[in-house]
Amino acid sequence: MQLERKRRNSWGINIAPLVDMVFLLLLFFLLTWQLAERPAININLPKTKTASIRRDTLGTIYITKDKKIFFMEKEVDLKALGSEIKKVFKNPELNFIRIEADIDADIGILISVIDELRLIGIRKYSILTQRR
Repeated sequence: MQLERKRRNSWGINIAPLVDMVFLLLLFFLLTWQLAERPAININLPKTKTASIRRDTLGTIYITKDKKIFFMEKEVDLKALGSEIKKVFKNPELNFIRIEADIDADIGILISVIDELRLIGIRKYSILTQRR
């Protein structure tokens, strides 16, 4: 007598290709994140213990130790800084600016930049530091 075998129907989803794609995407984003270029302006940021990272920044002002000011990676004069910001941002009051000043930069220049920001209506800005 011949026994009848029951067939098992497998209705599951094969997730091996899905896992492969997730790992490939993860690898892609990790590699491209590491290759993101920083501007070519060399600045030694001061160090603090309470520094935090802010990602919603739209504009960056760099102040070098030789008293040069850069906005959006273009050198600008202190007097022209306000007009350059107004060119880039239609409504400067609603935007956020970050300031990266070299640790050896003149504090007077930093205060003048903050004063220019306030004159054009920008109240939201941060001064970047590095965590110790």
